[in-house]
Amino acid sequence: MATVLGVGGLFFKSRDPEALGAWYQRWLGLQFEGQAVNFTPTRMPPAGQTVWAPFPAATSYFQPSSKEFMFNLVVDNLDEALAQVREGGAEIVGAVEDYDYGRFGWFLDPEQNKVELWEPR
Repeated sequence: MATVLGVGGLFFKSRDPEALGAWYQRWLGLQFEGQAVNFTPTRMPPAGQTVWAPFPAATSYFQPSSKEFMFNLVVDNLDEALAQVREGGAEIVGAVEDYDYGRFGWFLDPEQNKVELWEPR
């Protein structure tokens, strides 16, 4: 039987893909190759991982966004990343949470997508 080896991409609709991509490039340093950012396993910190997790339809975890998805980005410095996106006009959502596997913070991007930032230990 064939098995899944990992997440091959995250694809979503945008009102203005070029502007949203430019925002992420400026405020979080994403490097675009054409219209996409290619993350390679070598860029992930040793404790990093990719999670695929269906949530119940009634979850409130993605609020205050009304979107049916949320994505998580691994960062090397959570506090700096949150300060950068705030400076870029993002709305910070909730307080930073600290766990034995890392620290998490959330924001709404210019298109009201909820984004979770994760700094692994």
